[in-house]
Amino acid sequence: MMNLSVFSTFLAIAEAGQLNRAADRLHVTQSTVTTRLNNLEAELGQTLFHRRKSGTEMTSAGFRFHRYAQLMMDTWRQARQETALPADIDTTFNLGCDSDLWPGLGERIFEYLHEKHPEVAISSWTGDQQLERWLGSGLIDAALGYSPSARDNMIEYRLDSDRLLQVATRPRDRMRWDPEYVYVDCGETFRRLHALGYPDGDTPTVTFGSSVWARQYLLKHGGSGYLPWRLVEQDVEQGRLFPVGGAPEFERNIYLVVNNAAIQNWPWFEELVGLVNFRTSSIQ
Repeated sequence: MMNLSVFSTFLAIAEAGQLNRAADRLHVTQSTVTTRLNNLEAELGQTLFHRRKSGTEMTSAGFRFHRYAQLMMDTWRQARQETALPADIDTTFNLGCDSDLWPGLGERIFEYLHEKHPEVAISSWTGDQQLERWLGSGLIDAALGYSPSARDNMIEYRLDSDRLLQVATRPRDRMRWDPEYVYVDCGETFRRLHALGYPDGDTPTVTFGSSVWARQYLLKHGGSGYLPWRLVEQDVEQGRLFPVGGAPEFERNIYLVVNNAAIQNWPWFEELVGLVNFRTSSIQ
């Protein structure tokens, strides 16, 4: 029968890439790690790692098992945290948040609950593609992201869209191509509309999957790129970034998806949604 040490050992091997390093992380002997792995592979009837002198490498079965091991450890940590809550805490709120939505929106949710509802224990987990899976497994109660959920047991709130505009570190109008242009991948719809808006553009040499990282890069190295208005509003006001004249603007939908069962425990939730949506609208 499996226990938590089996999952933690598997994850330590996957992260360390070697049995001896995994043993060091777990503060056990290498023979203990080897025994745990052998027993796990025997119980599953699958080889999870290719073991070589240079280290370990996950097999296809190992990759499939990895997400379940991670989920088991995350669920255990959450259960331990919620079970140990103080007596004056009435309920919990576990938020999964796309990293690009934490500045402004995710922070606002946390500030509201922390200031107005001290009886609620709050936690946040950053993610993007994992959010729907975490919702389905119950690891999180709500997800703030760019993708809706089609699950029957979820309630979906469509918030106002992110306004995406091209900004540059020096004042200029639209040009055929900026050699310092930074491409920020803002999702499938943006990719399609961007290709239509810049049909003769060259291939960018710098690409980011995060608007937060792209903003930091632009401020440090210069150039231009498409970023959410809520992220760059202060930069524009203070003269660090400049909207590119004549450049097309795009939008990216924002969703707050919640577990239908969990929402019954939150009498304050509709107020929170109204607060987030109102302030999102105010920056457009």
